[in-house]
Amino acid sequence: MIDPFKALEILSAADARRAARRGFLKAAGGGAVLLGGASLLSGCYGDYPDQPAPTPTPSPTSTPSAITDSDVLNLALNLEYLEAQFYLYAVTGAGLSAAQTASGSGTAGGTVTGGAKVDFSKDPVVGAYAREIAADEAAHVAFLRTALGSAAVAMPNINIDGGANGAFTTAARAAGVITATDTFNPYSSPENFLLGAFLFEDVGVTAYKGAAPLLTNKTYLEAAAGILAAEAYHAGIVRTVLYAKGMSTASLITATTQISDARDLLDGKPTDDTTRGIGADDDQGLVDDNKAANLVPANVNGIAYSRSSEQVHNIVYLNATGANRTGGGFFPNGTNNPNAALRVGLSS
Repeated sequence: MIDPFKALEILSAADARRAARRGFLKAAGGGAVLLGGASLLSGCYGDYPDQPAPTPTPSPTSTPSAITDSDVLNLALNLEYLEAQFYLYAVTGAGLSAAQTASGSGTAGGTVTGGAKVDFSKDPVVGAYAREIAADEAAHVAFLRTALGSAAVAMPNINIDGGANGAFTTAARAAGVITATDTFNPYSSPENFLLGAFLFEDVGVTAYKGAAPLLTNKTYLEAAAGILAAEAYHAGIVRTVLYAKGMSTASLITATTQISDARDLLDGKPTDDTTRGIGADDDQGLVDDNKAANLVPANVNGIAYSRSSEQVHNIVYLNATGANRTGGGFFPNGTNNPNAALRVGLSS
């Protein structure tokens, strides 16, 4: 049973923790990054048919389980597990403890493949940002687990490997950031770390916004809005630092465009976005179509857009063709959720 009063207590404590920390808001200096090839994304994924609507049938069918607040918070918890592990490994060389990844009923969490400490000695400003974000993501995990209580799901198996067979390399190859034989290691430099963070952060913002209408309890809606705001701050600083570095290392800006284009294809056809009132290419890199600075990926009204659970899963599963609808990419065996509707990607 989720306790809203306990949730507010934890949220207040998290606010106090944040108020005690001093933020960093100065631009980072330039730096070189070895990204390999910078081929265009065209032809990587192919077309994505519209998501099929349910087809009526005269034979009896089971009624889909209603989505509960607990289901929605567990959807968020899966994403926070992923982000927390990535950032914690990057700043400490280790991830969440076993106690922090077990289910609320005691089932052991899954394994983490990959992860390594980044050498931030040549860019201490980015290192400071990384440490703050890591602390926030770990706090998000703790908050959601406590709010969910015994309903909290265990962490699923996660792949954050920077090797040849890692999810980051698969994503970078598909996006054209590197060639088909190159490897992308987000732990090899502060710049590559920022690109890895860029891949996640914008997705988190759109995921929380898309899930907000599914919540019925205003306490949890307020808490989710607070986490969304934190994720947006994270995304903003990552984009800002990458843009500043991109002034001297243009390949960084090119890479963000390639990554955002890949996410845009993975979350469905542009016409699908348009029919929801979303621009056909809202998920953009650090420059817009006119090559002007694009630090906030928003629609024509200046509003951050939403992604459905299926769209979010399609991205984290790297589900290009519908073959990896139930797992793949950063979640090799899928996410954990008692509601099946909140652990699958698009069907095609």
